[in-house]
Formats: sequence, structure tokens, C-alpha cells
Amino acid sequence: MTGPETPEQNPKEERKWPLLAAIFALIIAILVLPHAHAEPLIVTDDRGRQVQLQAPAKRIISLAPHITENLFAVGVGERIVGTVNFSDHPGAALEIPRVGSYKQLDLESIIALEPDLIIAWEAGNVRSQLERLEAMGHTLYYSDPRDIRQLAQGLETLGRLAGHPQQGHQTARELEQALEGLRDRYAGRSPVTVFYQVWDRPLMTLNGEHIISQVIRLCGGRNVFGHLDAAVPRLNREVVLAADPEVIMGGGMGEEDPQWVEDWRRWTQMTAVARDNLFFIPPSLLQRPTPRLAAGARRVCQALEQARQRRPEDTE
Repeated sequence: MTGPETPEQNPKEERKWPLLAAIFALIIAILVLPHAHAEPLIVTDDRGRQVQLQAPAKRIISLAPHITENLFAVGVGERIVGTVNFSDHPGAALEIPRVGSYKQLDLESIIALEPDLIIAWEAGNVRSQLERLEAMGHTLYYSDPRDIRQLAQGLETLGRLAGHPQQGHQTARELEQALEGLRDRYAGRSPVTVFYQVWDRPLMTLNGEHIISQVIRLCGGRNVFGHLDAAVPRLNREVVLAADPEVIMGGGMGEEDPQWVEDWRRWTQMTAVARDNLFFIPPSLLQRPTPRLAAGARRVCQALEQARQRRPEDTE
């Protein structure tokens, strides 16, 4: 008569123990892993607010064209479930359902899309509509980069919010490197006075703190209205004529409509007109804070270099 069997006494039973141990470990992992990822994701938006998500966002609504473009740039465009009119870059953005314009949101459409993150534009969206969305429990992150550093940081943060931190970091670094290269090449060259026109009626420009003025400076230019307090000053033409900039540049109503810049040709006494230093820059390259700012900056630097070459003292 023998006693109870033990693993040592039964080879079949011995083989079962490693299998049972593996199954037990798998069960523990399944139970523990969700808790291991439960630590919230906390970031700071461009208003200085802390924004918290329990997990990377999978259903994002973008409330400005630059936000849509930046989300694609960090590799998470497929997570955008709704956006606003004029979100047209890259081409895939045209297929995203619209939730109104950045100035007039369709709140019912936004709610119906069940977003887990809404990315807002403080300078463009209607504050009361954003407050209503927050009051209904939606998580809002504000994207409104005012300078190059903030733009790069924002790209990294968008990557983190949607679970693509490496792509966000890479995109930000590529932008910084491109702009640093232009600064190293052009910032120390002889200064060029610049009037940048951002709108026609009323006539509007930008002060020295704006991200476009930063681009002008890194190209060796000086914004003739950089000293003004208002971020987007309104002017009359007499003030611009009196400033007599060496270069006039700006965008227009469309990506291929230089009419605003060309209209200055009637004032032949201006230095910029006399030297043919009127330069059109497609507005989306500079007036949207996105990685394409690097392409816009290259155009600005090239334009200012042409202006230097057109100086009478350089052609004698």
C-alpha cells in the first residue's frame, strides 16, 4: 500500500506544475496590468491650465485648422473625429466631419461625436461655447502657440495626449532644427526693415511679440511696427507710407492671391515698391502655427536676402 502521489512520484503530474504556474502568472498579469496603466496623463496647455486624461485620447475634436494640421503632423490624424471649416491640410483632413466654423461651433454635432478630448483655440473660438462644453463635462485642451518655443512644446504635448510621444518629439525637434539653421545663416546679416500685412480692410499688421515677427528676426529683418502694444494693430496707409519699409510682405485671401501685396505698387515713392521688394507668402505657411512654419521662414529669409541684393550700394 502506498501513500498519496507527489510530483516526484508521478512524471505526468510533474509536467503539469510549470503549465499551471504559467497560467496563474498570466491571470495575475491580466488583473494587474489595467491598474499599472491607470496613472493619469497630466499636461499643461497654452493657457497654463493642467489637463488630465486617464488614457491617451482616441476620439479628438479639433476646433481650428492649425490644430488639425498639427495633429496630423504628430501622427494622430486618424483620431480626429470632427473639425472645423478650412481644415484643409493635409488632404486627408478634408474627409473629417465638420462641426461648424471656428467662430461658430455646432455644439450638438460635437456632443454627438462623443469625444474624449476637445482641442480648442482660445484666440479664435467663442469663449461662451467653450465654457458650455466644459460645463457639460468635456475635457478641453487649449492650443494657441504664440512663439516658436511654445509651438514646439505644443507639438510634443499633442503627441503625448494621443499616445504618440516619440512622433511628437521628433516633429518638434525637426522644426526647431530647421529654424535654428535659418537663424545661424541669416540672423547676423545686415538688417532689413519689414512691414508684414496680415489683413487688408481694415489694414492690420503684427507687433514684435508675434511668432511671425520672430521669423522675420531670425531672417535678419526688423518689423517696423514691432514696438506697438497691440498684438494685431490696425493701421492707416499713411502710417505705413511714413515708415517707408524696405520690404512689404504678407498673405492674402487665398493661398495664391497676392492682391493685397500688389496693391502697394501704386505708391511708387516707397522704397519697397521702387526696389520691387513686394513679397507674397502663402498665408498657411506663416499665419498658421504648424511645422510648415519652417517652409514659410525659408521664404521670408530668401525674400530678405533678395532685398539686400537689390540695395543700390550692392549693385554699383
